[in-house]
Amino acid sequence: MTIDLTGRIVLVTGASRGIGRALAQHLAQAGATVAVHGHRSMASATALARDLGRDARAFQADLADAQAVDGLFEAVLAAYGRLDVLVNNAGVAHEMPLAASTADWQANWDHTLAVNLRAPELLSRRLVQHLRVRGGAARAIHIASRAAFRGDTPDYMAYAASKAGLVALSRSLARGCGKDGLTSFVVAPGFVRTDMAQVFFDTYGLDYAMQGVALDRLTEPDDLGPVVVLLASGLADHATGTSIDVNAASYVR
Repeated sequence: MTIDLTGRIVLVTGASRGIGRALAQHLAQAGATVAVHGHRSMASATALARDLGRDARAFQADLADAQAVDGLFEAVLAAYGRLDVLVNNAGVAHEMPLAASTADWQANWDHTLAVNLRAPELLSRRLVQHLRVRGGAARAIHIASRAAFRGDTPDYMAYAASKAGLVALSRSLARGCGKDGLTSFVVAPGFVRTDMAQVFFDTYGLDYAMQGVALDRLTEPDDLGPVVVLLASGLADHATGTSIDVNAASYVR
């Protein structure tokens, strides 16, 4: 089966590195025009957009800022006139020791929830509003984590909670906005070899991350690409509301 996304406009948040970068590359290889979101790594986002071609462009926004999130959606619409696929990939994972001060604890929780949950909700809501005006169909794909289902270490409770909220958001969108033309999906990886995960590896060790992995290597960002391309294509629309695990059987539900 060959999937052709030619003519589809796709926004990938957090696309300047890691999982987001790989997803943008896979989507572009399938023919999509990718809006490459970045925040602090705009040089990387701009270079990636240039490499992707197909009128890919880079867009800057701090997803912790609700007004900037709104501005990101408006900028994509201004550039392309529409949005067909939203990939809510950007995320943060702050290590928060239980002994941290309440002020530090609250600041990290607030930032985690703003980036990992509020921004996806804002972008998804704008996509539904967009569909109600233009008609047609669109897909929202949310990159969560196995932590949403099995939990995480105490130092990463905020991360797990934010990803669990992302799952509930996706299911609510699927159940409530299907008649508007929106289908919604979760892709839930385990540990993936990225710069963000390296912080965890440095603390707990790679052997810890490999516990329970049934295959002979850690999941790579490219392992998520084909799944996201399939969901973006519309060929799996009747699986709306589902969550797909990509964790090498390290957590099986």
